[in-house]
Amino acid sequence: MTNRMKALFAAGKPALGCSLMFPSAPIVEMLGHAGFDWVLLDCEHGSLSLADVELMCMAADAVGITAIGRPRSNAAADIQQILDRGVAGVQIPHINTAEDARRAVAAVKFGSPSIKGAAGRGMAAGTRPDRWGMGAKMPDFAAEANAHSLVCVQLEHEEAIANAEDILKVPGIDVFFIGPSDLSQSMGHPGNPKAPAVAAAIGATLNRIRTAGMTPGMPATTDTLPEVLASGCRYIYTHLPRLLGAGAKGFLSAR
Repeated sequence: MTNRMKALFAAGKPALGCSLMFPSAPIVEMLGHAGFDWVLLDCEHGSLSLADVELMCMAADAVGITAIGRPRSNAAADIQQILDRGVAGVQIPHINTAEDARRAVAAVKFGSPSIKGAAGRGMAAGTRPDRWGMGAKMPDFAAEANAHSLVCVQLEHEEAIANAEDILKVPGIDVFFIGPSDLSQSMGHPGNPKAPAVAAAIGATLNRIRTAGMTPGMPATTDTLPEVLASGCRYIYTHLPRLLGAGAKGFLSAR
């Protein structure tokens, strides 16, 4: 159950992924053959059902890339449902406080009900991560799942940026992802992450994450990838429509 993304981060290397908002196991396969390290299955903004997530996880496993799920919300029930479908980690939206972050970690890791106000991850025999109940004994499965599951929290509101120092102290988080679009909207510049105030907040927060010795993440395009890598980000993805758009533009412009 080794998490290849966590291994890359431990080696100081980036993991490059692609976000999918609609159901397609064949596209997951294509992304793996194309050389991507991971795929983000976006249930927050996309049309993926739980059954879709399960099939797309199977495709990711078959082609050797890592499936990360973005749940519909930061609610424990939404997080746990996609974990039970077989994602290797979760990118949890709208984490604004250290308490939000602690609840998110508790929803991912088994045996965490001691966290105040948090629901520990429910344990059920016979799910796909447990090899349908035909894998290791439950205590061994729980320990392995806790060790290898990846937790990414999204800092995408002005409140989250203000609370970044406290959020960074929460144990159990692997990646701190800055969401430029929602952050720009939260700061009064919707859709413009390059607005001076937004860009300054992003830069300062990336610096805090790096100084804490943690892994930062951000989205990127072909044009911005060198800049995002230079900022220290290691958890990076682009969006499938951008790849299709760039390929279509190149093809059609050759007429």
